[in-house]
Amino acid sequence: GDWLQGPYVYALYQHYGYDKGDIGRLFIAGFGSSMVFGTIVGSLADKHGRRRASITYCVVYMLSCATKHSPDYRVLLLGRVLGGIATSLLFSAFESWLVAEHCKRGFDPQWLSVTFSKAIFLGNGLVAILSGLLANALVTSLALGPVAPFDAAALVLALGMAIILASWPENYGDASDSKGLMAQFQAAATAIASDEKIALLGAIQSLFEGSMYTFVFLWTPALAPSSQLIPHGFVFAIFMLASMTGSSLAARLMARPPPARRALHADRLRCRRAPPLLVPLFAFFVLEPVAPDGGGITPGGRVQLVGFCVFEVCVGVFWPSIMKMRAQFIPEEARSTIMNFFRIPLNCFVCIVLYNVSAFPITAMFGMCAIFLAMAAVLQRRLFAISAPARPDKPVCHSDPGEGKTRETEQEPLL
Repeated sequence: GDWLQGPYVYALYQHYGYDKGDIGRLFIAGFGSSMVFGTIVGSLADKHGRRRASITYCVVYMLSCATKHSPDYRVLLLGRVLGGIATSLLFSAFESWLVAEHCKRGFDPQWLSVTFSKAIFLGNGLVAILSGLLANALVTSLALGPVAPFDAAALVLALGMAIILASWPENYGDASDSKGLMAQFQAAATAIASDEKIALLGAIQSLFEGSMYTFVFLWTPALAPSSQLIPHGFVFAIFMLASMTGSSLAARLMARPPPARRALHADRLRCRRAPPLLVPLFAFFVLEPVAPDGGGITPGGRVQLVGFCVFEVCVGVFWPSIMKMRAQFIPEEARSTIMNFFRIPLNCFVCIVLYNVSAFPITAMFGMCAIFLAMAAVLQRRLFAISAPARPDKPVCHSDPGEGKTRETEQEPLL
């Protein structure tokens, strides 16, 4: 449901006649919404149930898709706000539900690495590739227009919601009736401030994802600076194929060597994620990516596409690695709240970048992203240094899976 929309968000706004500044403000509304409401919905997920939060995600995102039928700027703005709320739920409620259910059922904590790698390989890889190709077919082959992928996404989200309703049991973080939202916020902030590993993890995630979401906005104007006709869905599918390659590589790195070595291997790969985003600078100054309006992708654009694919390979390595570390270091009782706390600085960073999108050339923005990725690599080295000697195999289940923090409303197994 999310991947079907990805290739044509920017293209749809262009289709409605909005310029880069207008589109930037729409993206700001989405990231700002995620920043403002994300922590609240994360805390509500911990308190009232991750299953309910996942169902809410489906409903809110379907409403966001419905707004894409209107060219009115205010309606599109509302859609971005709803999309921001849904994104916060997507990146916290599902993962929190999985980790809690995994622990509650007494599975080996180390199996989470395999689960996360397969989820990224299939969900962020294979499914995303098929989604990109389907979106491209709906728009180009069937000529249904750039809003068609959003209608298809709404149908997929409805199907996902039906599966959740039929098969998921409920689980909770800290479901104490006496603890309000402010108390949950305070507990999450205390956990981050008192544990350097959690703070470093949050900084790494913010720097990387902030750069990644800036890239999500910039790749379309970077490859088509003069409104060249590029197959957005096909290019998106290529990106997802590269990401799938990275997640497969991450699975091998985390499964085969001993824990300290596998962490070091993944760390070294993440240290190499900044250089690919410097490729647009090379393409701009050496192979000027300018062509007549409506032409195909330029030689400079092709060079950039190669660099973007290398970056997507690093994204594929990053996701299962960061998910495993979040499961290892973040306490269960406030997992969704803390994960959405991490999203506050990244959303703030992206909003600042997009607000100034018309003031700086694209090359400067990609250079800034590369700097932030290099900073994330330095922090990752620090996290490895302080966590590896202490306890590299620390289990992810921070409390007895049968005690207190989960309440079962269904007894049926997941499979």
